[in-house]
Amino acid sequence: MFGQTLFGARDQRARLRPLYDAGVALARDPAWYQGGGVPDTLEGRFAMVAAVTALTLLRLEDEGEKAKRESVLLTELFIDDMDASLREIGIGDFVVGKHVGKLVSALGGRLGAFRDANRFDEPVRRNIFAGEPPDEAMVRFVAERLEGLRDRLRATPLDPLLAGALA
Repeated sequence: MFGQTLFGARDQRARLRPLYDAGVALARDPAWYQGGGVPDTLEGRFAMVAAVTALTLLRLEDEGEKAKRESVLLTELFIDDMDASLREIGIGDFVVGKHVGKLVSALGGRLGAFRDANRFDEPVRRNIFAGEPPDEAMVRFVAERLEGLRDRLRATPLDPLLAGALA
């Protein structure tokens, strides 16, 4: 039974892989980095993956119990990806869990920031440009794109969303 549960969870996560991959692809869109001034660094790329994932999780949250399992699975995919990325850049086994915990906490912070905001300027300043923010036009550029994503996600029915339709 234990093995079935383990492999069943892996199979269920695989079902959401297109959604997670679409989010990562969107987070890697050069417009964030060129037009929006998001630092093209590990931290900047993480900030965008976390922002897109957070908005997707908030969309799933809107479905209530109907998409609760998918929300958990998408979070697990995020954790798997962060774990693999940390190992790839050379973070050792003994501390990778601590780092992943911090990244998951950062995702949770973005969930709260975006959940409570109508406009995203302030969450973008705090969560995307944690250091010294660029000029306000770049903050607004990133905020508007994320607000547009939120609106598109809200308009996307659940089944196409789960299949990876983020556009």
